[in-house]
Amino acid sequence: MAQQGVSPFDIFWIIIIFFSLWPLFQQKNLEWARLRLIREIEKKRKSRVITMIHRQERLAFMGFPIVRFITIEDSERVLRAIRMTPDDMPIDFIIHTPGGLALAATQIASALVKHKAPVRVIVPHYAMSGGTLIALAADEIVMDPNAVLGPLDPQIGQFPAPSIVKAVREKLQQEKGSVKEESLILADVAEKALFQMKQTIERILASKGHSPEKAREIADLLTSGYWTHDYPLTVEVLKELGLKVSTEVPKEVYDLMELYYQPSGQASVQFIPVPYGEPKKGEVPVRKPH
Repeated sequence: MAQQGVSPFDIFWIIIIFFSLWPLFQQKNLEWARLRLIREIEKKRKSRVITMIHRQERLAFMGFPIVRFITIEDSERVLRAIRMTPDDMPIDFIIHTPGGLALAATQIASALVKHKAPVRVIVPHYAMSGGTLIALAADEIVMDPNAVLGPLDPQIGQFPAPSIVKAVREKLQQEKGSVKEESLILADVAEKALFQMKQTIERILASKGHSPEKAREIADLLTSGYWTHDYPLTVEVLKELGLKVSTEVPKEVYDLMELYYQPSGQASVQFIPVPYGEPKKGEVPVRKPH
């Protein structure tokens, strides 16, 4: 009996399956390329490399922008990476972000401050708001000459906390108490947010060797509303503030950034998920299932 050949219908379905799976193959290939380059940077710098890259992307079929930012999931992954890093191993934290949740950024910054080996935060383009808080936790901020950080005035809803406090105070002075109760509550929350952020910044800067007076001065300037929330703080401005900043960004970091034009839905934080360092005498290495 003669065997039947491949029908046009079969070819059609093969093409459909191929084009359905091709994006997955592309994404996996991109993921492997990133991990290979991360490992190269780690070997060269003898450090743990952690990345937190947030791109603004667009849905291919509609063109709506999707803005990514620092989330609790990001802080969970970063804290896990730090826990898996030996105390004597430096950390290179590569960050590109518009900011995000204050809670998540504070958790990451606090964990970096507690790491005993040197911590370098590398900013190839920008790290605004919560990204700036994380950068302050570094022993050294490494920035592209044109990269920027940003102010740290808390945002309450769509308004900056310093502006809320200022507006309510001026209103009270002008109209002698005729301010809505909701506005007074909002001003109270804004004042608390400002106090908390200033305390956090002062604590981080003090742990990095700044005097209490200098830490307070920088915290006041970053949170007081002196600048708008999106104002770019350049390398020159940061050095004038007294922060330790260099512009020696490794070439490999720029190469790595080229691999982050991915579609949405991918993990922002990446690192080689294995513990580093030799086990101590008497300890048995723990092998985790794949």
